[in-house]
Formats: sequence, C-alpha cells, structure tokens
Amino acid sequence: MFSKKASKTLMSAVLGTMLLVTGCGGGGSATPSTDGGNAAAPAPSTGKKVINIGLKADPPSMDPNISTSLYDRQVYASLYDKLFEIDPTGKLVPMLAESYEVTPDGKTYTFKLKQGVKFHDGTEFDAEAVKFNFERNMTDAKSKRKGDMKFVESVAVVDKNTVKVQMKEPFAPFLSILADRGGTMVSPAAVKQYGDQYLNHPVGTGPFVFVEQVKGDHVTLKKNENYWNGAPKVDEVTYKVFTNGTAKVQNLRSGMLDIIDDTPVKEIPAVKGDSNLQLTAESGWGFQGLYLNNSRAPFDNKFLRQAVDAAIDREALVKVLFNGYAAPAHTAFAKGSLAYNEALNTPVAPDAAKIKDLLAQGGQPNGFSFKLYITSSPENEQLGAVLQNMWKQHGINATLEKLEYGQLLETGEKGEFDALQLGWSGRQDPDQNFHDFVVSGTSNNDGRINLPKLDELVLKARSEVDETKRKALYEEATKLLQDEAGYSYMYHQYVLIGMNKKVTGFTYVPDGLIRTATLDKQ
Repeated sequence: MFSKKASKTLMSAVLGTMLLVTGCGGGGSATPSTDGGNAAAPAPSTGKKVINIGLKADPPSMDPNISTSLYDRQVYASLYDKLFEIDPTGKLVPMLAESYEVTPDGKTYTFKLKQGVKFHDGTEFDAEAVKFNFERNMTDAKSKRKGDMKFVESVAVVDKNTVKVQMKEPFAPFLSILADRGGTMVSPAAVKQYGDQYLNHPVGTGPFVFVEQVKGDHVTLKKNENYWNGAPKVDEVTYKVFTNGTAKVQNLRSGMLDIIDDTPVKEIPAVKGDSNLQLTAESGWGFQGLYLNNSRAPFDNKFLRQAVDAAIDREALVKVLFNGYAAPAHTAFAKGSLAYNEALNTPVAPDAAKIKDLLAQGGQPNGFSFKLYITSSPENEQLGAVLQNMWKQHGINATLEKLEYGQLLETGEKGEFDALQLGWSGRQDPDQNFHDFVVSGTSNNDGRINLPKLDELVLKARSEVDETKRKALYEEATKLLQDEAGYSYMYHQYVLIGMNKKVTGFTYVPDGLIRTATLDKQ
C-alpha cells in the first residue's frame, strides 16, 4: 500500500513538474489563435449557416478502409453512414440496414437494406454496394479492416435490397463492428474511379458531402440536400485542427468555433464559467496507455516492461492531470463494458522495493534509459513529463520525443520505437478494445505482443456467444497481459465536448463522436 508520506512527496514532485511544463509551453495568448499562434481573423459572412468544429489532431485519412484514427471517425460521422448505429444509450440500432436476422448457430446473417438511399455521386446504395464494401475490407492489400472481417466466409446478394453474410464461425462482436468503420459504406464507383487516391475523393451516403481537406488545417463538408434521413439544418460543417487545446478553447470562447471535440482539463473552469458555453463530460469506453515495444531492447525484457508499468502511479496521474475527469485503468475495459472487472481494473500503487527487484531481475539493477514518443500537444507534453518524473524516482530515465499525430501513428505501425503513448477511443464490444491491440500480427498491435496463449484466449472470446463465458475469457486474458506488461494501461479518458449554447440539436452518444445531421445554429 502506498504510504501517505510517499504519496504526498510524489504529488509535490508531480505538481512541480506540471507547473514547469505549463509555464514553458502550455499557456496560450489571450488572442484567439490557430496553432501557429496567429490571430484567427473573422471569416467574411457568406450567408451560409456553418458549424465549425475544433479537432485535437489532423484526420489522417478519409478512407475508412485504411483508417486507424479517432479524428477520421469524427469526420466520418458526417460524411458516411454505416449499416448499424449506436444510440444514446449505447445500444446498437439499424442504420443503412433496415432489419436483420441471424440463424440460431450464429453463422448466417441476412440484412434487409434501406431503399431509396444514394451515394453523394448519385449512384445507388444497394446490396451490390454492401458486398463490394465487405469484400474490399476483406481483401484489399492495405485494408486495416481485415481483422474485423476475419470470420466472414462469403457475402451474397440475395436481391437488390437483401444481403446474406456467411460466417466461418460465430463472431460475437460482428454487429458492433458494422456500427463502426467495418460497416461504413463507401461508393464503389468512386473507389473504382480513384483507386489509391480515393482518400482524397471520399464519397459516402451521409448528411454532408466532402468539399476539401487541407492537411493540418481543415476539412470542409457541405450539406447533402438529398440525405435519406432528411436534409441537415446547416449548410456546411468545417473541422479545424487545433493541436493546442488552449488555443482551441480560446477560439470556442470567441465564437470562431462552435464545438470542440476535447476540452483540456485546465480549461474546464473557463468553459463552465462562460455563460455562452456548455460542457458535456461523460466517461468514455476507451483507454490511454503506453505501447512498450516487445520486439526490441529494452522492452523485449519482460522484467523491464513490468518495472515501467509498476512505477506509474495512476491515481496520482489522474488526480493531478485530469482533476477527476478520467478514471485510473489497468485493463482495456471501462465501466459499462461486458468485460469490466473492478478488481482487475484497480491499479496497484507503486512499490519501490518491488520495482527495484524487477530491475535487478531484468539485469538493470541501477536502472536504464529509453525513448518515449508522444504527440506534440501541450497536454501530452504534461503527461510525458509527469511519467518521466514518476520513473526517474526508480532510476528509469525516459527521453521524450514529440511527433505530429500522423507521424506518431506511422512510427507505431513501423515498430520504430522503444515506447509510444497512444490510446484508443473505445468501442461498444470488448473485442474491439482488445483483439487488434494484443493478438499477434494484428493491425493495432504496435507493441508487437506475441503470446500464443493470449491469442488463444482472445480468439475464443470473440467466438463465444455466452456473455458469462466471454467475460471469463477476457479476465483470464487480462491477467496474462498484466503479468507480461505487454501494453501499459494508464487511464480511461472522459469525453469532454465543449459547445456554444447557440448550437442546438446535439445528442451525446457514448462513442464520443459528434453527430452533425441534427445540429442547428441559432
């Protein structure tokens, strides 16, 4: 148990670190500005009703087939529709699927599709389009959705509005996957026309139509006048990139932005104290943590991974950095998840003697050094600095290296790192928060975890339809992953959406994505 004295000492050290970091780079000017520090000039009036949304990072790809970014998904919520949607209670509901049936053995799904839906390019959404999207996700060389579609054996067009999907074996998270990028419908005609350049010419059936993306600056969408679910109330949605959270809040307060996807905790009092603004603060399904590269030194050494993991004081981290707007984590599964287990998800406080012993077992009794990649936002700099301080007390020295978000993703995919801070925004089914991060060779397993027993447990869990048995499999897998410290979970983030009160029609959905179809601006 962490003593009160030790806790007080650590908290003082951490607070000192925070003040230093904030003073160096976390502050912003009083003038609303972009990330570059330039004053944001008021846009000339065009007579159009525009919703401006501030994003924490640049969306790397407009193609859901190859996307791995939350910021892509924020834009997709306006640009594309999916076969299924998540409702405000977190339940799955049909979207482009009108209804569905599944056989008792869980191996055959028949989907009836909505009729009269067209893609933005005027082509028809039908069973052939669904088959095309499934097969593209399953077979395209660059597809990041192959793991989602692993259990799909075949897709058949029954008639114009009916699709039958045959599974190799039961796959419990299947419908949840179809409520995310795996079920996102893109125009087959556009993919065939543009090939690898489709990501620059995205075409969906959603409430807004792609206009342009200027990398690092903005994505502009215009109203889909023929949207099947009723035309949107605003003419345009523009996503603007603000990696500096303080600047983003300043632009929200000035009226240059209408909504921001994430509110830095230190800015929450300013948002809550502004009579023109409102804040949505809800616990999310995701997690934040550290990839420790299991495939190369120093973290091919299990004991050194365990030492780094054990030296993170999650309670202090959440208290200092998030003022309670996050929950300490030691698993992938937040409250509300089928796989949530309070005992497993309760972090153990750092024990100096245990950490010293782990370092000795790892052949580094006097400590060791490694490089940690983080994004260039002030919030992540603070997080990195706090972690540095926690590790340093045990002789573990981390050098921080900042990367732009897209570069961070690429670095993770290539495995060219010692440690890398990157989390996950969370999904409805536990499989989607676990499988692709921990199973050997999967798309988000940047840490190169390779544990046959873990693979076996996770694969069993995704085939098991009995929820009690699934939960037990995830618990066993979690214990194994914790023992290996393959990935170091730190906290479950809150969704903190700031918004001008002039914006109406907003409904919070637990995946944290901002749905724009019903938004209006007074």
